[in-house]
Amino acid sequence: MKNWRKLVLATLLLLPSLAAAQDFPAKPIRLVVPFPAGGPNDIIARVIGQRMSEISGQPVIIDNRGGQGGVLGTDAVAKSQPDGYTIAISSAGALAISPSMEKVAYDTLKDLTPVTLVATVPEMLVVATNVPAKDIGELIALAKAQPGKLNFASSGPGSLPHLAGELFKLTASIDIVHVPYRGAAPAVNDLLGQQVKMTFLDLPVLLPQIKAGSLRPIAVGSPERAQTAPDVPTTAEAGFPALRIENWYGMVAPKGTPKEIVTTLHRLATQAMADPAVKEKLTAQGASLVGDTPEHFRQFIANETAKWAKVIKDAGVETAK
Repeated sequence: MKNWRKLVLATLLLLPSLAAAQDFPAKPIRLVVPFPAGGPNDIIARVIGQRMSEISGQPVIIDNRGGQGGVLGTDAVAKSQPDGYTIAISSAGALAISPSMEKVAYDTLKDLTPVTLVATVPEMLVVATNVPAKDIGELIALAKAQPGKLNFASSGPGSLPHLAGELFKLTASIDIVHVPYRGAAPAVNDLLGQQVKMTFLDLPVLLPQIKAGSLRPIAVGSPERAQTAPDVPTTAEAGFPALRIENWYGMVAPKGTPKEIVTTLHRLATQAMADPAVKEKLTAQGASLVGDTPEHFRQFIANETAKWAKVIKDAGVETAK
């Protein structure tokens, strides 16, 4: 009898949450972007969020919470109520790299619920126009002929462009010097001014300068050539398949978000990504839409975390942990 009463009580307690899950979303959803407005993460979130709003009939409000390379905004979501009304589209840095580089207040796979991998964006290796190398083989030969003389810019210590450069060093067995900047814009400015020699950055950031002939593209880190730069070979085509480097953006919710709500968020996001207008807008930004399952995205995050943790260790990158 006691067990039966406990079962009835537990069922009664669950009824409000079950009803809430069935009615979801019944009010506006706050979509946190852990970077300032205008960047790739923000553009992707706004395009996806707008279509999710149209599909669900509820506003999807973009909340830009930049700081610490995406960590602060991602942490805010990890600490939010697990009701589906506060979610994020965060990046590779905050979800898979920063936890190995510095002390962060969350464990990605323990404190966040993966919803779906939204998009990947290839990292492009470019050089300043005063660098004589025309392809990756010539660039490596130049670096080996001048060990410690060539440098590469990044958007900051521990950023994906920084680790991309470190992976390049390890893969090609070359000695090039890291020059960190506070963001991609100043890195590109100094590259244009020929104060640094090369960089890996998100393709959309570099595309205007590539089209203008102000920077020379060497290779793209995606498995296939980019639609927005079809003449640029992949790193695999250039003989370096291990030098696969893509930034990525994925939707996450707080730990404990009910499965039914995660399923609804997944449906809204993947339906938004399937929309031809959404695909057209984001393809023009150099992004490839994905839309996998929560389970696959969880494993993807685990694999990316292990990959970059190994690069950090093997390259002897200084961490703040």
